[in-house]
Amino acid sequence: MTTPTQKHAQRNRGTIFVEDGEILSRDAFPGDQFVQRIRAPKCAAHARAGSFVHITCDPMLPMRRPMSIMRVQDDWFEILYKTHGEGLSLLAEKEPGSIVSVLGPIGQPFNPDPHKPNCLLIGGGVGIPPMVYLADVLRTDDRYRPLAILGSEIPFPFDLIESKLDFDGVDDAIRATMPLLESWDIPTRLTTLQGYEGCYDGYVTDLADRWLSSQDAELRAATKIFTCGPTPMLRAVAELAARHDVACEVSLEEYMACAVGGCAGCTVLVDTPDGQAMKRVCVDGPVFDAAIIAW
Repeated sequence: MTTPTQKHAQRNRGTIFVEDGEILSRDAFPGDQFVQRIRAPKCAAHARAGSFVHITCDPMLPMRRPMSIMRVQDDWFEILYKTHGEGLSLLAEKEPGSIVSVLGPIGQPFNPDPHKPNCLLIGGGVGIPPMVYLADVLRTDDRYRPLAILGSEIPFPFDLIESKLDFDGVDDAIRATMPLLESWDIPTRLTTLQGYEGCYDGYVTDLADRWLSSQDAELRAATKIFTCGPTPMLRAVAELAARHDVACEVSLEEYMACAVGGCAGCTVLVDTPDGQAMKRVCVDGPVFDAAIIAW
C-alpha cells in the first residue's frame, strides 16, 4: 500500500534536478546585496513562480542554501540575496564563469485565480524576488491585473525611479518604484522606515491597508494577495487579508537542511479538514493559503 508520505514523494519525482550551474553575471548593491544570474537549463525550464533552488555556495561547505528565484528566462534564472554568514559570503565572491551545484526547482508555486484578477503582490526584504517572478508571469496573462508593494529597511537592490503609473489610495508624493516593474507597466510603490526619497514612511501592511480601503467591496472580492518576507510581516499581511476578507497566499521562509522533504526540519503547523498537522515548507510549500497557517 502506498502511504500519504510516499504519494507526496512521488509527486516531486522528475521535477527536481541536480545540475552544474554556470554563473553568468554578478551585480553588487548597497547593503551587501547581490544578484546573480545562473545558467541551469533543467531548473529554468521547470521553475514556476514561487519555486526556489538549493545551492552549494562553495565546495568547502557541504550544506546548501535555499534561494528564492527572482527571474527565469531561456536557460537561466536569477537570485537576489543579502550575505548573511559564511556560505552566502562565499557565493557572493564567485565571478562569472564559476560553477555552482544547483538542486531545483523545489516547492509548490503561487496559484493565481482567474476569478480574482486583482493581484496585490507584497514583498519584504529577501521576500522581494518571488514577487518579481510572479509579476513577470502575471503580466503575460490578460486575465490578471497585478500591482506590487515592496518594502526594505536597507537600500533597495535597484535604482529608485519616479513612477508614472497611478496607485489608488496613495499620495502623489509617494512615487518611488522599481524600474523593472515600471517597465512592465505594473503599478508599484515602495515602503521603508529609513526615509528613502519617494517611499512611503511605514510598513508594507500600512500601504496595503490604504489600497484595500480605497477599493469597493466588489473590487476587494476580486482581489487576491500574494506575499513573501519575514514571518512577522507575513503574519501581519495574513491578518490584514482576513480583516478585509481577501484571499491570501504566503510564501514561508524557514531554515532548511535537505530541502526535498526528507529531514522534516522545516515543518510548520497548519489547519486541515482532519485537524492540525505539520507540513514541510520545502515540498508541501513554500506557498500556503494564509488562512490555514497556525500563526
